Amino acid sequence: MGVIKAQEADIAVLGRLMRAEAEGEGELGMLKAGNVMVNRVRADCLDFKEITDVNRMAFQSPGGFEAVQKSYFYQHARDKDKRLARRLVQGERHHPADNALWFFRPEGACPAQWWGQWNTGRYKLHCFYSPLASACPSVYSTY
Repeated sequence: MGVIKAQEADIAVLGRLMRAEAEGEGELGMLKAGNVMVNRVRADCLDFKEITDVNRMAFQSPGGFEAVQKSYFYQHARDKDKRLARRLVQGERHHPADNALWFFRPEGACPAQWWGQWNTGRYKLHCFYSPLASACPSVYSTY
């Protein structure tokens, strides 16, 4: 049983999006970016109330991921990408993205806040941001 509903097509989309957003940061970087993606499907709060599946998460507009506008997102999902995506759908979490709903790649240091959300840490080039538990308790729930 996964933490979100995901069929094989969803696993492929999640894997492609993780790869497109964070492949340069290795498997762990892809997993951390993927945590944000899975969290957005789970969240049911803030900008993610209508995000109930992987496709809606990947193609959310506005507020979605830039990678879906790039040709490299549309490459076939590799076995490795799908394997990593399955791990996240099964509930694997990685700090500082374990409860994060956003990440971005700044030019320098991570700002303490980004669009009013608090920084939970950095991994390589990406800074991760989580909502307050009171604003989005579902993203903090245990499985």
